[in-house]
Amino acid sequence: MSAIRHDWTIEQIESLLDLPFNDLVFRAQGVHREHFDPNRVQVSTLLSIKTGACPEDCGYCPQSAHHDVTLERERLLPLDEVLEAARDAREKGATRFCMGAAWRNPTDRNLERVIEMVQGVREQGLETCMTLGMLTPEQAQRLAEAGLDYYNHNLDTSPEFYDEIISTRTYQDRLDTLEHVRAAGMSVCTGGILGMGESRRDRAGLLGQLANLPQHPESVPINQLVQVKGTPLFGVEDLDPFEFVRTIAVARILMPQAHVRLSAGRTGMSDEMQALCFLAGANSIFYGEQLLTTPNPAQDRDQALFRRLGILPESGREAVQAADDAAAEPRERTRRA
Repeated sequence: MSAIRHDWTIEQIESLLDLPFNDLVFRAQGVHREHFDPNRVQVSTLLSIKTGACPEDCGYCPQSAHHDVTLERERLLPLDEVLEAARDAREKGATRFCMGAAWRNPTDRNLERVIEMVQGVREQGLETCMTLGMLTPEQAQRLAEAGLDYYNHNLDTSPEFYDEIISTRTYQDRLDTLEHVRAAGMSVCTGGILGMGESRRDRAGLLGQLANLPQHPESVPINQLVQVKGTPLFGVEDLDPFEFVRTIAVARILMPQAHVRLSAGRTGMSDEMQALCFLAGANSIFYGEQLLTTPNPAQDRDQALFRRLGILPESGREAVQAADDAAAEPRERTRRA
């Protein structure tokens, strides 16, 4: 059984990224099979519940008020629209419903409305996830008490490259929010974006930050940059697809029990590239034709790919069982010791 570690060095992670491609993917697939059914994929749906006018200046994001992007701004969606979208997601096979709001941080008034959404979605039998920006400890506790299962707050990139992308929020701000989420008892969803002009060492640095958290994230979204005209990163050189797959494989090796999710950017991936990602240990995707404001493959395309690969979406029961098994494994090792 692969060891659960939180002491990876950048050099060790770079050494993994430098392995011959076949050796790296073979190793990652072996780790994956120790902890998951290799032919099951967890499916989530992501809805933008408040779009645009974000005060942050993230260089990749079309929702930033700092960028000259054609984007229709929307206020916080009414509760009934959110619940209708959740019902549709459940009927299409999603087991988790994720909601995102373009805020630096939620106000307490907005948090009240968000809590109603969490409770309503949970009543439909779906897991819930929110991404609302930074949280105070008190806000994290309120969301946990409302029953929120996951909170997403991505680190985006390495600490060293971070200032090239964002100036309005520090790396430590992001780590602090993750700490508040964990302390409140919620599961953590955090990952990053590849293809922003970062180096391989930066990708190693991001993975090291994630793997060396006190507890591994339960969900690790790995995004490929979606270039949007008007954002500072529009026109950056595309990332080599094999480098993306390598990063997925190393994420699986470093965080054996996490769900590693193919997130934004799948419209730019061939079926063959996605298949390699699943082989390298990815076992979660977003369903739905849009992720917040960027495109996502149509559901029928994903279903066709699953059929070609012999992959089945996890049922809600299986997703819960996988999470329970992952949580129980450290306790079992402690008892044996």
